[in-house]
Amino acid sequence: MLEKRYTNRELSWLSFNARVLQEAADETVPLIERLRFLGIFSNNLDEFFKVRYATVKRIDLAGKTGKSALGGIKASKLLEEITKIVIDQQAESLKILEDIQSKLKEHNIHIIKEDEVSESHQDFIKNFFLSKVSPALVTIILNELPEMPSLKDSAAYLAVKMVMADETEPKKGISKILNRGEKDIRYVLIEIPRNIERFVVLPEENGNQYIILLDDLIRYNLHTIFNIFNYEKLSAHMIKITRDAELDLDSDLSKSFIEKISDSVKDRIKGDPVRFVYDKNIEEDTLTYLMNKMGIDATDSIIPGGRYHNRRDYMEFPGLGRGDLHYEVKDALPIPGLILQTSVLKGIADKDYLLYAPYQSFAYVVKFLREAALDPKVKTIKITIYRLAKISHIASSLINAVKNGKKVTVQIELRARFDEVANIRYAEQMQEEGVKLIFGVPGLKVHCKACVIEREEEGKLKRYGFISTGNFNESTAKVYTDYTLFTADPEILKEVNKVFDFFEINYKVNKYKHLIVSPHYTRSALYKLIQNEIDNKKNGLPAGIRLKLNSISDTGVIDKLYMASKAGVKVKLLVRGICCLVPGIPGLSENIEAISIVDKFLEHPRVFIFENAGDPKVYISSADFMTRNLDQRVEISCPIYDEDIKSELIETFEISWSDNVKARLHCRGIENPYRKTDGPVIRSQLALYDYYLKKIEINE
Repeated sequence: MLEKRYTNRELSWLSFNARVLQEAADETVPLIERLRFLGIFSNNLDEFFKVRYATVKRIDLAGKTGKSALGGIKASKLLEEITKIVIDQQAESLKILEDIQSKLKEHNIHIIKEDEVSESHQDFIKNFFLSKVSPALVTIILNELPEMPSLKDSAAYLAVKMVMADETEPKKGISKILNRGEKDIRYVLIEIPRNIERFVVLPEENGNQYIILLDDLIRYNLHTIFNIFNYEKLSAHMIKITRDAELDLDSDLSKSFIEKISDSVKDRIKGDPVRFVYDKNIEEDTLTYLMNKMGIDATDSIIPGGRYHNRRDYMEFPGLGRGDLHYEVKDALPIPGLILQTSVLKGIADKDYLLYAPYQSFAYVVKFLREAALDPKVKTIKITIYRLAKISHIASSLINAVKNGKKVTVQIELRARFDEVANIRYAEQMQEEGVKLIFGVPGLKVHCKACVIEREEEGKLKRYGFISTGNFNESTAKVYTDYTLFTADPEILKEVNKVFDFFEINYKVNKYKHLIVSPHYTRSALYKLIQNEIDNKKNGLPAGIRLKLNSISDTGVIDKLYMASKAGVKVKLLVRGICCLVPGIPGLSENIEAISIVDKFLEHPRVFIFENAGDPKVYISSADFMTRNLDQRVEISCPIYDEDIKSELIETFEISWSDNVKARLHCRGIENPYRKTDGPVIRSQLALYDYYLKKIEINE
């Protein structure tokens, strides 16, 4: 029964990434946006191998089956299954890329290879190579080295096979590099520079736009790179290696936490390889030579791919001034009643407000902090930081506050996966400016998103703050959907302050009347809320559960939702990513429906709605229903008491639930069937923008 009750987490994640690939294949999606979805698919896959595949591989190498942790599948079997699925997905992605490129030609956009360069572009390409590319190239002759150099994680390399002429010495006039008597084949690696744009836009010709990938621009200039050698033939094929990204923290007590994280991030370059991707057209002897040299073995995922790797770079494909090939740009809307040109704190003092980015402007979060930084009556600011924008107005506002004499405390999570370097940089910068930094709780990541300030009013300190489902990041706020509650509710903010106390005094476990806080209370609170719906259903009272999540994988919560289903409670699940719960199983989950929406914006909020006998309990949260969020992280789920905001959250949930364009059904396998319903066509993300647009019109 174990296999039937749960979908394996890793396979469910691959199903999610298949939905991203569906968007790349969708002909109703603008062409350049389709390319960017291919980039997202590839980027997701890179991270999956660095983290999840690497974890399963460690279980397998440790000689454990891992069946209990892996949904009933042996680790070795799961590694095989993942590789098979990824090979199929990669093949599909190549077909999609070819289709997109052919359609781009119909719009006079040509992505050319090195053998398609016109005479008019030759000088531009040669000059670009000599001035920008050649000085940045790292070129390694492998035959000259006793062992393989450490290849960078997720960097792309051209594996060059150089068949030498009869004379195996460099050309006349150049000192001898290669020894006589060695084989007449040289293998060379050229690292594709990361600090140069991957897509080189060439001069227009007769209304046509041309792009050459940096890889092909280098291929075009191979003769320049190897002009000192007397060779007969050159061939170049791309390879890429992905390494285990697990951080191994040093136990040296003399090192600061920042030093330990920094050293551990640097050590990632030595992480064990977990995936090797190569151009499927590479010569067999070249592939064999490379795999032997790198020590690639059977526990690594070996993926035959296309001509190009690191297709994540398509996320940054140039716009080319072609608005017709992009999504329509819609300006972020204001929050009715909360005016950016006036005091945001004064507005929040009167009532709670809800921000739903990117439909509404993230500028309210920045404005809140900027105002707090300048207001002489504001004495303290406390905030959690998980991921910041590259150029962060949040960080600059906090530094500004310190310069104005405020006491600023920042809980910054240095272990935010793949953002460690950026967070270390910001931590050091803020520390230098006088910001008090807290580096989490031993053994726990701090994932909650909250801010509380104290302002002196009539001789007393009054608190203002905000609690969010997403990161305080101006960049991602343009493409991630997230709720942020602005409030001056003294009871809620008193408890937010308790969370900050916990960061500093870890042994003291506070009690909360309003907030649900991980790791101490979220699991038990969720069980109680679900059980309440079960009891209400049994007693003939209104009952129902509506959840919007990124992921659900914790078997304890899943089992509790199965209990609710068996009791007749209707459960609606909006789960973007991993869904280990299996809906629609007779006698177990027939009252559970689960869908996923993948569209222009990344669905990121967590919202819990419990019917509660006709008086709904509504929460926004930073926590998904994963074991790590419930038991191994600090998370905050915040109740919504304002009736208007409560209605807004329920209404926006129902708009998303009604989607019959971009919604897919969660089910076994990775087919991801689209969910079709009767009635009008509803694409929820467009409908949500219209919903907030109407709110403005009503308030005008």
